[in-house]
Amino acid sequence: MDEPNYQKPYPSEIIRDFDIFQIVPQEIKEWVEGLPIDERSYVLLLCHLISVATPETKSDFLDNYAADSLVSKMLEDKVPQQILKKYLCKFYIQQEISDLLLKKYINQFYIHSAQNRHTQPELYLKIVLRLFSSLKERNNLLNYILGFEIIKMIFKMSWLQHERLYSLQKSPETFIKNFIKPVQHAHRVNKIIIPVHEKVFFAKRRYFIEKPQIEDKKLVELVMATFPTHKVAKLGFFIIYNPNFLVFDYEYIFNSDPESIFL
Repeated sequence: MDEPNYQKPYPSEIIRDFDIFQIVPQEIKEWVEGLPIDERSYVLLLCHLISVATPETKSDFLDNYAADSLVSKMLEDKVPQQILKKYLCKFYIQQEISDLLLKKYINQFYIHSAQNRHTQPELYLKIVLRLFSSLKERNNLLNYILGFEIIKMIFKMSWLQHERLYSLQKSPETFIKNFIKPVQHAHRVNKIIIPVHEKVFFAKRRYFIEKPQIEDKKLVELVMATFPTHKVAKLGFFIIYNPNFLVFDYEYIFNSDPESIFL
C-alpha cells in the first residue's frame, strides 16, 4: 500500500497562517528595519537561540536580560514612582522604590499571573513586551505593587486591627467581604491565628489581639494564593485615583489600647 503523500507547508504558507509581525509593536518593527544587515543577523540569531532553548533557559534569560532593561525604562518615569512612594508613605509602609524592588515585582507579577513561570515562558515574554511598549501597563504594575503592599499590611494585622480598619470605611460590609474575610480565612487555614473557644467572650481576647507572625516569603505566597493579580492591581488603582477609597488612621488602628475593647 502506498503511503499518503503529505506535503509540508512552505515557510510562506506558515507565515500567512501566523504572521508574527501582527503581534510585534510598531516601535520594534521600525527599530529592526533601521538596523544594518549585519546587526539584523544578530537579532535573528538571538531569536533562534531563544526559540530552541529549554523552557527553563528561556525563562532565566528573559528574567535576567529583559527585566533589567525594563527596570531601567521604568526608572525613567519619575512621576508614577513619586505617586507610588506618596501612597506607601500614607500607609506607613517603609519600602524604597529601587531597581531591586521593581525587578522583584516584575518577576512576581509574572509568577502571580502564570503561577508557574518555568512551564510558560511565552507568557513571561508577552508580559514583558506589554510593559515595554505601554505606559498604561507599566502604571498597572505600579498599581499592583501598591495593592500588594497594602494587602501584606492587612495580613500582618491582628483581628482587632482588622475591626478598626473596616470600621473606618464608608462601606464596611463590602470591605469585610472583599478583604478581611479572605485574609482571616487564610489565617485560620494556615494556623497563623487559631481562634480557640471563639464563642467564649474571655477566650476571644487572646487570639483577637494576637499579631500574626509570618515570614516574608510565606507572606508573599499567602497574598498570591488568596487574591488574584487583577484584584491586587485594582486595589492599588482605586487607592491612587480615589483618595477616600481606603480610609486609614494609623494611630487609631495600631496604637489604641487593646484593653479598651473590654470596657
